[in-house]
Amino acid sequence: MTVVDSRGPDPGQSPNGSSAVEDVDWEAAERSAVAQGTLVAAGADGPSAPIGSTMSSVGSGAESAVVDLGAGRGPSWLDAWLDTNAHRVVAWRRHIHAYPELSRAEHETTAFLAEQLTRAGLRPRMLPVGTGLVCDIGEARPGQRTVALRADIDALPLSETTGLPYASTVDGVAHACGHDAHTTVALGAALALAAAPSLPGRVRMVFQPAEEVMPGGALDVLAAGALDDVDRIFGLHCDPRLLVGQVGTRVGAITSAADLLELRLTSPGGHTSRPHLTADLVHALGTVITGLPTLLSRRVDPRTGTVLTWGAVHAGEAPNAIPQDGVLTGTLRTGDRDTWAKLEPLVHELVHNLLAPLGVGFDLQHRRGVPPVVNDAESTELLRAGIAAGVGEDALASTPQSSGGEDFGWYLEHVPGSFARLGVHSGVGRVKDLHQPTFALDERALFVGIRAMVNTALISLER
Repeated sequence: MTVVDSRGPDPGQSPNGSSAVEDVDWEAAERSAVAQGTLVAAGADGPSAPIGSTMSSVGSGAESAVVDLGAGRGPSWLDAWLDTNAHRVVAWRRHIHAYPELSRAEHETTAFLAEQLTRAGLRPRMLPVGTGLVCDIGEARPGQRTVALRADIDALPLSETTGLPYASTVDGVAHACGHDAHTTVALGAALALAAAPSLPGRVRMVFQPAEEVMPGGALDVLAAGALDDVDRIFGLHCDPRLLVGQVGTRVGAITSAADLLELRLTSPGGHTSRPHLTADLVHALGTVITGLPTLLSRRVDPRTGTVLTWGAVHAGEAPNAIPQDGVLTGTLRTGDRDTWAKLEPLVHELVHNLLAPLGVGFDLQHRRGVPPVVNDAESTELLRAGIAAGVGEDALASTPQSSGGEDFGWYLEHVPGSFARLGVHSGVGRVKDLHQPTFALDERALFVGIRAMVNTALISLER
């Protein structure tokens, strides 16, 4: 197995606002990265963790090195590229991790990616919304295909508590969903493909902004026409429930549609000793809290995986006063595309029927989010073939449908494709889940992801 030598001049762009086309003082950037612990240092057996730490603190199962689990599986040019650039791959991820940016504010991340792609002789194009990139590798001659590989680049509004030397330097913002890894995998795949002797078609890299906000930055990509001439699209997402070295695939729905509900109730209010003279708003809230999920379970096919969960309720202050207003919020999810299309009018009907006898006024905001990601069989077969070729048959894993949302589903409403789950758990210690301030991943997954995506693109272009 190849061991990553983490020496090298590319820790990432300095976070000083440099544009994507400006020259960067890489020597100074490297010295800064080493000083901050964002660039890995080489040890006797390959790279250690960032200076002053151990790999165990970074979430890697390797004691003193980041290992390429697919080394030698080819193609030969991919092996050679990873041998030469593996240290940069690790450094890119740690740089992006240390400088996270929120949805639709990914300006420095976009500039950093554009710099790396441009240095490789590629011509990235910024999306009209001002963040995110599209970049083509190779050409689609008559009769050849275009395959897209997508990564999301935004971070979450929460504070990281991992204690890693390259932890977030931005207060209240962190890459706690693995988008730094997704971005690094896509960047590595792009530059590796650019180094290929030839390609049997064109690969389009999509570095998408704003996945973490509804209805998602995928709509910005589609509005820009970036998928108009694409034949298939593939993507992956970190999964801490899968061991590093495994990639989970599934035919059919792999995620769920996710909508937001906000219900505001109004009442004249009154004294709690005289509820019969007013509209009891708190009682009405309770009726919806318990009644709406129950009614949905009787009006929607249970095989669709439809679930309503309330997340917050606010009303009143005093124990002896019936409040005049209250608000109830939650999420409504379903794994079935056709059911998703019918839920909004159904929910409004049921809320009206529940509240009609109680005399309260209501305003229901049903914010449709993202459709379920539904993988088609042929694309999933190609993805599985790419995983097997890049990492080995043992890397193939099945994965259940998640009730989480993912805006990759918008792409699959336009072109066929498949979405996979990338194992990032080292197998040591308890699982550190997504969207938590403690989330950490095993960096060996970066090379698994690159090999899987590159081979999937090649196989899809050749068939």
